[in-house]
Amino acid sequence: MSKPKSVWEEFFADKRSGGHRSSAEEFISREAREKLFHLDGGKTLLDFGCGAGELLVYYAREYEKLVGTDFSASMLDEADKRIKARKCDNIALILADDKTIWEKLDSSFDRITAAGVIQYLTDEEVDNFISQASGHLNKGGKIVLFDLLDPRLYPLWKIGFFSRNFGFRKILYKIGFEIQSMISARLKNRPKDILGYTHNPSTIESIANKHGFEMEYVQSMYYEYKYHAIIS
Repeated sequence: MSKPKSVWEEFFADKRSGGHRSSAEEFISREAREKLFHLDGGKTLLDFGCGAGELLVYYAREYEKLVGTDFSASMLDEADKRIKARKCDNIALILADDKTIWEKLDSSFDRITAAGVIQYLTDEEVDNFISQASGHLNKGGKIVLFDLLDPRLYPLWKIGFFSRNFGFRKILYKIGFEIQSMISARLKNRPKDILGYTHNPSTIESIANKHGFEMEYVQSMYYEYKYHAIIS
């Protein structure tokens, strides 16, 4: 997990779909409804790490102006196709990462959000992200970080604790598989966990407090091992 972020950029270079539990529109629409509930209004929105735009096109129904950004050109290509197919004329796309996005923006926003993205940032990078985002947030705005990996629950998910056919033999198999994956990753000089970093809610809250925000912790409805950080 000490690899530079170029590893993530390489990993996502040719990806064309997000990491949602299901790609079915019915599931994506339900997930979007949950996230819109927590976004709780506003007229303008920045979706950092929008990926292929699966959620972004649902957000477009509720906002006047949206900007989606991602560091994967292939993901943004898919997002562009999806946006045009849905005729979402209120969305603009920008190719950028957490360090370059801020200089490419020409406005501030009521909501700044990221879904399933913060796990690819270190604590230091999260600190910088919230600091930079605060400078592009309108008065009364919110930063909402969705689907952060919870270090207290993620290991349980990894060994199949939340699966329907949970059992002792399956646990042993999962543990063996994870050990094998970690050894293989080390030998290939790759991250040991391709899903990224876990972030304790108290750590994110401390970072938010440092920048003058309060944080509300909310358990994800659709991912047992993830949580949302609502920063206002």
